[in-house]
Amino acid sequence: MCALRVLTRSVCSSSSSYVKTSKPYLTLILITHHQYHYQHQTHRTLILDSSASEFVKLHKLNGPDSGIVEISLDRPESKNAIGKEMLRGLNQAFELINQKSYANVAMISSSVPGVFCAGADLKERRAMSQSEAKIFVKSLRSTFSFLEDVRVPTIAVIEGVALGGGLEMALACDIRICGENALMGLPETGLAIIPGAGGTQRLPRLVGKAIAKDIIFTGRKIDGKEALSLGLVNYCVPAGEAYSKALAIAHDINQKGPVALRMAKRAINEGVETDLTSALELEEDCYDQVLNTKDRLEGLAAFAEKRKPSYTGE
Repeated sequence: MCALRVLTRSVCSSSSSYVKTSKPYLTLILITHHQYHYQHQTHRTLILDSSASEFVKLHKLNGPDSGIVEISLDRPESKNAIGKEMLRGLNQAFELINQKSYANVAMISSSVPGVFCAGADLKERRAMSQSEAKIFVKSLRSTFSFLEDVRVPTIAVIEGVALGGGLEMALACDIRICGENALMGLPETGLAIIPGAGGTQRLPRLVGKAIAKDIIFTGRKIDGKEALSLGLVNYCVPAGEAYSKALAIAHDINQKGPVALRMAKRAINEGVETDLTSALELEEDCYDQVLNTKDRLEGLAAFAEKRKPSYTGE
């Protein structure tokens, strides 16, 4: 892995900050999230590999929220449409999260107003041969499976449009939070194709087979309130407040034992795909992984002493 470039700024300023590096393609516009309601000051550290994608930024929150990382989608001219370069950036960000011990929970959000992700880059797709398109879709499917298996809990922050591959990326996250004005859908059948990056499998597992068929067959768009009623998202909040809600949930998750979070995610993800007897054996194995940790003893001590636990991930 190449050496990391690190830039730090405060999220408490009232205007956007502009940071320039010695390389033009690493120029970054950092967007202030006005919905951040915590009373303490938190910094976001931008982690960039020397070969990082200009369309995907990975931030590490510091201070009281150390342990939270944020993947920011930043391709405004294409409404965050996923092309080869953006896909490479997503893969790299997921790899870094898996490698870094400081990551306890990850958020995926957009720095582009009014859009989470418009899906695959169809302009780029038109220039591909049939074999190239097959390889790209396979890579997209593999990337979202990688996202689903990222070792820490993940949260999709959906404001505005999340269509096609954009919704499929959100479906691969553990928790989804949207604004009321969000528009979600899988419109692929209107282009004479089908969702190919997990949509036909993850959507029915969330909302049921009949509802998934309705959404995919018609290609219709659903708003935030309907998405909540269908179980597609965990929370629907007033427009513009999804980031604030996601950060509050990430903050709560971040206070829990890091090893316990990883084992809970593994037990749930793998357990639901098997029979109950096998799933209970898996749960026992995951429980064994936390039994001998220092954090378990710290949790018991903190409970007895009526204080906040200080977990180290050991």
